[in-house]
Amino acid sequence: MIGVIDYGMGNLESVVKAFATVGCPARVVVAPDEIGACARLVLPGVGAFGRAMENLRERGMVEPILASVAGGIPLLGICLGLQLLFDESEEHGRHAGLGLIPGRVRRLPDDVKVPHMGWNRVERAANHRLLEGVPDGAYVYFAQSYFVEPEATDSIVATTEHGVRFPSIVARGNVCGVQFHPEKSQRWGLRMLANFGGPR
Repeated sequence: MIGVIDYGMGNLESVVKAFATVGCPARVVVAPDEIGACARLVLPGVGAFGRAMENLRERGMVEPILASVAGGIPLLGICLGLQLLFDESEEHGRHAGLGLIPGRVRRLPDDVKVPHMGWNRVERAANHRLLEGVPDGAYVYFAQSYFVEPEATDSIVATTEHGVRFPSIVARGNVCGVQFHPEKSQRWGLRMLANFGGPR
């Protein structure tokens, strides 16, 4: 079962329904002790980084997430959920993240339209399970004002151009994340969710 983690800041039901559409059973996880029972985890998110980390800590979810990842459970971060995988964010000050992927979260440049909202292309930088069957340059749906900056370029799976070229898919071991919303991205977003949720 795929566990979609509820920390009060995500469009949970749309993610669960998207997985159901591609034949991958998923459910919302609301308590820390449910996390360890999941075969895969999804960290969705909409909102501010600092508040999101505060919610995860207050709900006792940080340690179970880290323990599951250390035990080899695949984890997918979506939008804000991707950003939470990193060491820190500069959104409204400096805030520590989960530290699963070395790097930081930065604001998009002032000379581009912020938030970056709408359809844009993901251009492949490396081969990864998430992109199996997805054409290079596929369009997906974004809604963000910040982007991730990994310390190691080998964490970058795909990039997108919006005033600056930023990583739109990253991966490190059994942890991966997408800056866009696959649950809103129709055919190719659903294919990525199927790739994550299907047999390993």
